Amino acid sequence: MLCYNVFMNTKKGFTILELIIVAVFASFLIILFFVQKSNVDAMKRDEKRKIAINAMYYALEESFYKEHNYYPETISEENIKVIDPALWTDPSGFNLGDPLSSYTYEPANCKDGKCKEYILKAELEKEDAYTKYNRN
Repeated sequence: MLCYNVFMNTKKGFTILELIIVAVFASFLIILFFVQKSNVDAMKRDEKRKIAINAMYYALEESFYKEHNYYPETISEENIKVIDPALWTDPSGFNLGDPLSSYTYEPANCKDGKCKEYILKAELEKEDAYTKYNRN
């Protein structure tokens, strides 16, 4: 009978210390998840920026320059029609030419709207700026 009473007085459940340890561990995992998710999302946005700059670059080199033998003073979907119009808008929602856009087009050696050089650039979140220079 004595053994029976000893077992009857034991309490079942978790101690406060065990609950705190589990909560701290779960919090750590949640923080780690959101930090990694943020990094992956930023890398995806950077990849979209690189794709857009490459599309603009090849449109300038393979389409515009071959047809006109110069580069334009400004670029937009009006004078470069061979690329998807959505590529002119950066992942933040700003179009090329907008001061807040992460895309820039800088023409050089221009005369009468005809330029000999340019620099295309995208500001990236996780890397240095992605830059393309004229080929010709």
